[in-house]
Amino acid sequence: MRQYLLLFASAFVLANSAHALPAPTTLNERERRAVAPRPTPTPVVRTRTVVAPEGQRPSTTVIIDAGHGGFDRGGIPGQRVPEKVMTLDVAQRLKAILQAYGYRVVMTRDSDVFVTLGNRVAIANSYRDAIFVCIHFNATPRSAASGIETYFYSSQSLPLASAIHYYVAGGAPTANRGVRRRGFYVLRNTRIPSVLVECGFLTNPNEAQYAQNSAYRQKLALEIAHGIQNRASVSRIPGATRIVSSSSAATLEPETVPLQPFIDQTHYRDPDLTRHRKSSKRSSKSTSSKRKKSSDSTSDSETKSKKKKSKSTDAEG
Repeated sequence: MRQYLLLFASAFVLANSAHALPAPTTLNERERRAVAPRPTPTPVVRTRTVVAPEGQRPSTTVIIDAGHGGFDRGGIPGQRVPEKVMTLDVAQRLKAILQAYGYRVVMTRDSDVFVTLGNRVAIANSYRDAIFVCIHFNATPRSAASGIETYFYSSQSLPLASAIHYYVAGGAPTANRGVRRRGFYVLRNTRIPSVLVECGFLTNPNEAQYAQNSAYRQKLALEIAHGIQNRASVSRIPGATRIVSSSSAATLEPETVPLQPFIDQTHYRDPDLTRHRKSSKRSSKSTSSKRKKSSDSTSDSETKSKKKKSKSTDAEG
């Protein structure tokens, strides 16, 4: 009897196992997409562009004036390094830097040609909301004279002069001769902020050697560009000094620039810069005095001859 029960139980298990569910299979592509976790969406951050008021926007047009040119070699007689070549090279480098940063650049000369002072001023005054940057190198018979100078004339030009001088003098391995107010023709007659940068003495052996190095001229152009970029950041900070960065990257990072003190030279002349001019004036004065003496003697002889002639005429009459 027990054997019959075991056989019946085995038959029942086999019958039910024939209708059992199949083993689970892998999910298809649609099911995987349905059960897959959805990524968290990245929030969209909207930034607002801050636009400066119209009166506070910096000028975007820069008139670059490379000093001298053409038959005007610049400097003093006997000077080995031609100033006109150095000024044009720095001006062209400055142009490339400013254009890369979105400035509109106008050159008073872009080649070795002579441009009169009047035409340079006329070009500057034909643009509104612009600045005028005149590039020069110094020269004097005293070979020991050295350093960077920046000139301006009108009060509206002082912030621009301060910013440019702050960077150029701070980045040059030479003396800082300061910011100076002086009535040069191109500064006195322009109606926009105008400066004249003296990038060193070509009559100084060391500075002449610096100027003939293309990397140094590139650095001068970059420092002038820094000053142009940050001229709106000039403020009165007593005792502020510049910390020169060792990085050679050509970046124009905004920073606060101290307003530079200046020497008013409208009634004073620097001996280093007027010594050769005085000698030339003396020679011209001596020449003119000789001419005057000869003209005076000629006039005296003419007067005497006229008197003699009048006397003879009177006697004949």
